[in-house]
Amino acid sequence: MADIVAPDVRSRMMAGIRGTNTKPELILRHGLHALGFRFRLHDRKLPGRPDIVLPRYRAVIFAHGCFWHGHDCHLFRMPSTRPEFWEAKIVKNREMDVRAFDALAKLGWRLGTVWECALKGRTRLPLEDVIGECADWLRSDVPSLEIRGSG
Repeated sequence: MADIVAPDVRSRMMAGIRGTNTKPELILRHGLHALGFRFRLHDRKLPGRPDIVLPRYRAVIFAHGCFWHGHDCHLFRMPSTRPEFWEAKIVKNREMDVRAFDALAKLGWRLGTVWECALKGRTRLPLEDVIGECADWLRSDVPSLEIRGSG
C-alpha cells in the first residue's frame, strides 16, 4: 500500500518524533520527583542511555514506546508501508535493548521498564499505581521491574 502523504511531509513528521522527553517519560519523572526521588536524565556514560537514572538506588528506568520497541500490545501495529524496513528497525531496537540491559546488569544496575501502554490507551493503569509500583521497586532490592498495561 502506498503512503498517503508526500515523502517530504512524511520525513518532516518522522523528524518530529522525539527520543527524549517523551510524554510517558515526563509523566514518570513528574510522579517520581513529587515523591522525593532525585535522578539524572539520559546519562550518556551508561549503556542504552537510560531515561531515568537513580544512582542512590543503583537503578535505571526506561520509558519504552510500544511502537518503537515492538511491544505485544494494542498500541503496536506493524506499518503496512515498507514493512521490511520497519521490521528490521524494530528488531534492531529490540536487540539494542537486550545489549543495553545485559551491560547495565553486569555493571550492577537494577533495571526498570515502564511500557507506554501502562500510561495510555485502553489498557492503561491508574497513574498512582504505576508511580507507586516504581517507588516500591526503587526502595526494594528487587533486580528488575516491568510495568505493562493491563490485559
